[in-house]
Amino acid sequence: MLRISALRLLGRRGARVSLSEDFSLRQYSSGPLGVRDDTRDSRAYFTTPIFYVNAAPHIGHLYSALLADALCRHHRLRVPSGAATGFSTGTDEHGLKIQQAAAAAGLAPSELCDRVSAQFQQLFREADISSTDFIRTTEARHRVAVQHFWGMLKARGLLYKGLYEGWYCASDECFLPEAKVTRQPGPSGDLCPVSLESGHPVSWTKEENYIFRLSQFREPLQQWLRGDPQAIIPEPFHHTVLQWLEEELPDLSVSRRSSHLHWGIPVPGDDSQTIYVWLDALVNYLTVIGYPNAEFKSWWPTTSHIIGKDILKFHAIYWPALLLGAGMSPPHRIYVHSHWTVCGQKMSKSLGNVVDPRTCLDRYTVDGFRYFLLRQGVPSWDCDYYDEKVVKLLDSELADALGGLLNRCTANRINPSGIYPAFCTACFPSEPGSAGPSGRAQAEDYALVSAVATLPEQVADHYDNFQIYKALEAVSSCVRQTNGFVQRHAPWKLNWESPVDAPWLGTVLHVALECLRVFGTLLQPVTPSLADRLLSRLGVSSTERSLGELHFLSRFYGHPSPFEGRRLGPETGVLFPRLDQSRSWLVKAHKT
Repeated sequence: MLRISALRLLGRRGARVSLSEDFSLRQYSSGPLGVRDDTRDSRAYFTTPIFYVNAAPHIGHLYSALLADALCRHHRLRVPSGAATGFSTGTDEHGLKIQQAAAAAGLAPSELCDRVSAQFQQLFREADISSTDFIRTTEARHRVAVQHFWGMLKARGLLYKGLYEGWYCASDECFLPEAKVTRQPGPSGDLCPVSLESGHPVSWTKEENYIFRLSQFREPLQQWLRGDPQAIIPEPFHHTVLQWLEEELPDLSVSRRSSHLHWGIPVPGDDSQTIYVWLDALVNYLTVIGYPNAEFKSWWPTTSHIIGKDILKFHAIYWPALLLGAGMSPPHRIYVHSHWTVCGQKMSKSLGNVVDPRTCLDRYTVDGFRYFLLRQGVPSWDCDYYDEKVVKLLDSELADALGGLLNRCTANRINPSGIYPAFCTACFPSEPGSAGPSGRAQAEDYALVSAVATLPEQVADHYDNFQIYKALEAVSSCVRQTNGFVQRHAPWKLNWESPVDAPWLGTVLHVALECLRVFGTLLQPVTPSLADRLLSRLGVSSTERSLGELHFLSRFYGHPSPFEGRRLGPETGVLFPRLDQSRSWLVKAHKT
């Protein structure tokens, strides 16, 4: 009997597969690993985790979906119209945890899955998640994909039958070595074994399973990660996985006895075994793009996973190893985010502090709650939720700063003609030192133009680095600068009838409206409905809303402007309603 870490594996191990021949990263990569040539192929495929249906969705689930949604929407803004972009989410409906949850609720597993999966689908519809596929692991197409994937691993000599003896955590659906188990007092006061990482109970398990030769993939995984520093983002998680790979990587049990776990996909040719839930679940990313049909091959090299840090090991070690074993490359990117706490505490049913995302969408509006989670959520560390923070942020940045700016620049009193006014190059020349007697632009005004001109590229860099919160921070900073510009020149004090005032008044409004057009375009991935209302109010058509069509302040740079003289769109109402009505005087002030 061969002992590997906390596992004891007994069986016919077969011949060791040559890594140099079969697991070369170069063999399965479509190009330089980790580098996508966007001029060659602008398609992209984004995925969320598929979510367990043992409980209703919470804001952590919504946060994962919103991150993926924003990345996907921003990609669509950057690529030519019609470029293929996929985005999948869904529910994980197999495994012991769901089998037990269904029994506790007095339901058949299929009934529980249908009920909770419908809750996720409804939440994502209400939250305006623009996914192109919602996968359920109980679907027939998924069973076909999983069993074919299993067959590939078996054909390549990577599965063998052996005796597993060690710790198993049903709550986390994972096997644990002794070093990852600790003892904590249970309800009776006795010390009970629990997972060191999650705190969930573990039990000693001994059974014959199929084993995947995970130990053979340690060096290929290290090669992958060292060759692509952006394979896992943010960097601390990339470093964490490399540290894990410094330790022993034992072979992995990939099935359970069907008598113990019947709710799952049977091992092909062996009904006494059920495929391990994590192998089953991970293959969903292939199911969605047509695996095992050939069409999946054009999608897979562009895949980006968005996951929570609690499932990093499954996605950054087990999944890439399984992919290499099946003859494919690892995913293009793995974006990792941390968790949300509530008033400094972890969300827990026992504490009664689980935040219902649908209630938040109703209370703060869809755009408002999307903006809050993406503006305040920092992937590198856990973030705290409380109601007062939501109200303060949304009132300040969406209602007062952005909404107030739009109100000022489109109000009948200040813009009675209801058009995009003309830009006067004599009042605001492109060279700061070349202003004649009619020049009124100040140094701060040139700083504003420079900041907004470079904002789209800055925002794109933040998206590429999985720092959407920084992208929104940059937009918010420019909104404040634009409000400062309008406040500084006080167009409400200028007179359209004056030949001296009118050119500068039109220029001030033109610059402010151009800034608003940039903000509306860049906010589309985060607040799609709000951005649509803003752009519609500015008279921006649906074909003028991509980053390729942005062309900020063309007249300043010596080019004709398609917006100059255009009528503004019809009134679209209050851009964002104030949540704290005790300070409603600010709304009135912004209308002056």
